[in-house]
Amino acid sequence: MRFALRLILPRVGLAILALVAISLITFTLVELLPGDAVTRVLGRNATPEREKVWRERMNLDRPPVVRYTLWFSRFVRGDWGESLVSARPATEGAPGGRRNRAVADMVWPRLKNTLILAGYALLLYIPTSLFLGIITAVFREQRFTAWLSALVVLGTAVPEYVIGILLLLIFAITLNWFPPLALIDQAESTLEVVQMLTLPALTLAIAMTGIAVRMMQGSLLTVLDSDYVRFATLKGLSRRRVLLLHALPNALGPAVRVTVLSIVWLIGGVVLVEVIFTFPGLGMLLLDSLRLLDTPVILAAAMLLSSVLIFANLAADLLAAFLNPRLRTD
Repeated sequence: MRFALRLILPRVGLAILALVAISLITFTLVELLPGDAVTRVLGRNATPEREKVWRERMNLDRPPVVRYTLWFSRFVRGDWGESLVSARPATEGAPGGRRNRAVADMVWPRLKNTLILAGYALLLYIPTSLFLGIITAVFREQRFTAWLSALVVLGTAVPEYVIGILLLLIFAITLNWFPPLALIDQAESTLEVVQMLTLPALTLAIAMTGIAVRMMQGSLLTVLDSDYVRFATLKGLSRRRVLLLHALPNALGPAVRVTVLSIVWLIGGVVLVEVIFTFPGLGMLLLDSLRLLDTPVILAAAMLLSSVLIFANLAADLLAAFLNPRLRTD
């Protein structure tokens, strides 16, 4: 209990404060975007009278501080407003007409798609990084491990959008093994969904694997050179048993922390990958909303992405503290 009060609660409080600060910064930046949402909604039907009605409806006639307070209080309660893009002005200038689409109905399906893609990338990333880290550490004297290490460093240095374009050119356009577009909403079977997700997930996995492999390799090399591993070898234990029962469990700590931190990077990196493969995720929705100046959707998508980033980072921080006994002692 004292560990929770001393370590967990302050970090949770800081995470909440960070979200409040991000909400204020995001709202301010959206206010500074060029263009006028009312003019975009009304289009050719814009008149001074109609603009006045819509500004009152969207609270644009109030000071920015009041608008932020109204938006944040509603957002916390789960009322994220309605999309401006789906708005249709009434013929007489009234704010009636066809009802706008709720922001939550647009954001949650896109977030689900993004999480599916991120989960698939993690399924490829975790076993691959562990396997390559063990191989490059155990067979460090072999020549092929030098090539593996070079490829790992190359994967770390190359940006994810470059990796995505290369995979797209090779496996989608040249070899025609996978579809070039990841339009999973149009897929007719689970197999088709997997085929569409493979290239984007592989792009993210390659971009993440390099750091984890290097961390696992360095940690395992240190453990393999330790005295207790040498003592276990001298006792006559097999190399496989020494590796699995003595070396690997002690070397997993840094790799686990890097894996959790990679999830933080994954949420940011997935936006570029969604653009490359036209994946209907939250990142694509955010970019489209910025182009259309759909303010409620921009705010909701940015807050969701920020929440995932902050709480994933919080989980990494708490996991690191849990794995380190010195941080849990009173």
